[in-house]
Amino acid sequence: MNKEHNMNIHASSRRFSAAPEVPTAVERRTGFDPPDFVARFPWLGGDLQTLRNFIVRPRPDLSPWPERRIELPLDDGSGDRLLAVLQDDPEADRPLVVLVHGLTGCQDSFYILGTARHLLAQGYPVLRLNLRGAGPGRPLARRGYNAGSSADLAGALQVLGARDGRLLARGLALVGYSLGGNILLKFLAERGRDFPVRAAASVSAPIDLKATQVRIMAPRNRLYHAYLLSRMKAELLATPGGVPAEVAERARRARSVFAFDDAIVAPAAGFVGADDYYARCAAQGFLTGIEAPALLLHARDDPWIPAAAYEAADGLAKANLQIRLLSGGGHVGFHGKGSRTAWHVRTIAAFLERQLSG
Repeated sequence: MNKEHNMNIHASSRRFSAAPEVPTAVERRTGFDPPDFVARFPWLGGDLQTLRNFIVRPRPDLSPWPERRIELPLDDGSGDRLLAVLQDDPEADRPLVVLVHGLTGCQDSFYILGTARHLLAQGYPVLRLNLRGAGPGRPLARRGYNAGSSADLAGALQVLGARDGRLLARGLALVGYSLGGNILLKFLAERGRDFPVRAAASVSAPIDLKATQVRIMAPRNRLYHAYLLSRMKAELLATPGGVPAEVAERARRARSVFAFDDAIVAPAAGFVGADDYYARCAAQGFLTGIEAPALLLHARDDPWIPAAAYEAADGLAKANLQIRLLSGGGHVGFHGKGSRTAWHVRTIAAFLERQLSG
């Protein structure tokens, strides 16, 4: 499915869990121990953690860092281009951080802006990448993105490096949110070794796409489901030049995310149907192929994405892959005590520092 609830690896919040937390084997090997997550009042529970991004949305101020718009053509014969915003200090000596948004998000999504501001303030150059046809990049692409669009990420990075080798010369750090996290993890397994990736992180990634589709369509999630489906349809119908009448009609008839994926997303990407799409693009099947240091963050109380796949993945004996399953945090929430900067943003920044210092 295109976007991204329940799981259990080890409760990263010692104060959320009655039992003492035991570090995973990977944590013991890497020595990276993120701070505890404790929800900030009144954002208690997975739903409020998730909804805060929509209820309270002061736009993070990125004006201190000049930005430039970049169009990145894809070499797949489509003529499509990806739009990105680069904020870069030529004197910086840190890796370029590429941020990848989730389903129906874009370069200006609240969580993208919040992450960008924190990392820019720490001296990182940041690229906010729109997936194919997302947000302000919709006029530049006839096709759309999906949970398996790892080739688009690779293509964008190739063009970026060819245009300005200086940007990639310092290395890359990649951060993917929700659906963008699934794309990122798949990319790391397939093409990560072709790029100078020094560290990567995903937040609330739907690594089991089928389980996510079932969860988002559960009765308790009907409002979330209706919101996502309406946004997915709007993205499709905003295709430059319009879409064929029969495609538009199939989209309008779709009454669920599964039906939309089955009728629109899967066929457009060459899959037999939604279940084929989910099975072949889910990041859980790619984790063993990841070689770069990677941090996967997820919350048990995420209302959209079950945790079972993360529980299973935590058994992977890979020294570079660290999975942190929090007791709380919701979906791309993690609004914690002690700072207005989201817990996941501060944790990712600490993880990057650890990898760079190593």
